[in-house]
Amino acid sequence: MQRTSFAAMACSIARSLDVIGEPWTPLIIRDMWLGRHRFDDIQRNLNISRKVLTDRLKTLVDVGVVERTSYQRDPERYEYRLTDKGQELMDVLLALMAWGDRWVSSDGEPMLIRHKSCGKHTQAAIRCSVCGEPLRADDTGIAPGPGARQGWGTPWADLPGTQR
Repeated sequence: MQRTSFAAMACSIARSLDVIGEPWTPLIIRDMWLGRHRFDDIQRNLNISRKVLTDRLKTLVDVGVVERTSYQRDPERYEYRLTDKGQELMDVLLALMAWGDRWVSSDGEPMLIRHKSCGKHTQAAIRCSVCGEPLRADDTGIAPGPGARQGWGTPWADLPGTQR
């Protein structure tokens, strides 16, 4: 089944989902963040098919989220590590994890996050980059940015809360 590409949409959420929207991709990124860098280690931990993992890793390398480096010559073997772009995606996944801990983990958090600076357990929190206040969707509005355009998936004219 061919997947629809959102790359042409003038929407950062859609374009981001083009990169990480496949179900296995966030788990692959998580595993690399946790220290699993070799194909066999990731494959074994996730119990993912070799073909699917190969496809996802190729995509992640192609878009610059992961870098592939050789660690063995005969036979050729590679390690996969998050680039700066991939490391920054972990901030998004930590926010997703906090949502999952609150809404879909009835037995409690499966994994606790410890802030290295203070040593305490914490959860991701999104804050306004200007004032530092917590940033919540119900306390925000939108306005067209420099890359905005009318078109498929971007109905600016009829979005409630749009400032012009």
